[in-house]
Amino acid sequence: MSTKAFKNDKVALIKEKIDKAQVAIVSEYQGLSVEEITKLRREIQKDGGDYMVTKNTLAKIAIKGTPYEVLAETLKGPIAIAFGFNDQVAPAKALSKFIKDTKKGEIIAAAMDGKLLSAAEAKALANLPSKEELYAKMLGCINSPASGIANSVNAVMSSLVRAVAAVRDQKQA
Repeated sequence: MSTKAFKNDKVALIKEKIDKAQVAIVSEYQGLSVEEITKLRREIQKDGGDYMVTKNTLAKIAIKGTPYEVLAETLKGPIAIAFGFNDQVAPAKALSKFIKDTKKGEIIAAAMDGKLLSAAEAKALANLPSKEELYAKMLGCINSPASGIANSVNAVMSSLVRAVAAVRDQKQA
């Protein structure tokens, strides 16, 4: 395969990932071994994302005309892009945890909904609760008033039963 065809395939692959992505996080990977990059990629893939080391020029061509075009300025030096397909928070969490554990690499920027996020904002994204946690909290909030009403009705019914039992015991005596 010629290098031109290889580059076209690589651009097409990046475009395909960008079309599906809900978030793209640009990170520096310098100092990471192939084994470490593979481990990080597997971790991000578990949460429905992907991690791709790419050439800056190919990435710039692929993001042209997409909501992720705002990342063009951040594509400098040795970079990799983490994509989140199902969840915006999961790849940021996995990347932040990996950087914290290995003390290698750095988050440069992110893009979500056509908006450029700084490195600090991308790191803050990692501190947000996951979708599952948010769903659990929301269900807890919805369930709380209903269980409060059920407990109140149950307490009233219990009091009524005790009162009727006390009257019955008093009349039998």
